[in-house]
Parts: sequence; C-alpha cells; structure tokens
Amino acid sequence: MSDQTTKKDANDDKPAITTPRMVEAESEVARTRAELAATVDALADRLDPRAQAKSAVDGTKRLWSDATTKDADPHRQKRARAVIGGAVAVVALLAAAGLRRKG
Repeated sequence: MSDQTTKKDANDDKPAITTPRMVEAESEVARTRAELAATVDALADRLDPRAQAKSAVDGTKRLWSDATTKDADPHRQKRARAVIGGAVAVVALLAAAGLRRKG
C-alpha cells in the first residue's frame, strides 16, 4: 500500500486523500496560525491605551522615587534628577513663550 490514506469526508461523497506531506503541511499551518495569533495578541496588549497610560504612570513614579530616595543607586538618582530638571526647564520655556505671545 502507498503513503496515502483514504477516508470519507463528512461533507462530500468523494473520498479525501491524505498524505504524510499534507498532514505535515496542515500542522505547520496550524502552528503558524497559533504564532500569528500570539503576535497579534501581544501587539494589541502593547498598543492598548490603558496599558500605555499605566506604563507611563509607573515609569514616572519610578523616576520620581529614584530622584527623591536617598538610598537609590547614585547613577539612577543622577539620571532621574537630570530628566526631571530637563522636563521642568521645557515647561518653563513653554510657559515663558506663551506669556510672551500674550504680552
């Protein structure tokens, strides 16, 4: 007998022929679909506005904690203070430019 198996398809009166290569291809397609579904789910999670907002809030809290905690790593503390100082400077410049336009 050959590598082919014959079985009756439930929706058709003709017999369906399945080869080991077809079975392998079908399993590869199923595996690829599962990987694609996982990728889409991961992208949807990363692009979720609530998740992005939560991540931004958590990062800001961590940055503030690094800048204000005395026992924080000195490198992280210095970097956090520089980032916060830069943000304050940008806000001050934008406020000054806004006041200058009005005045």
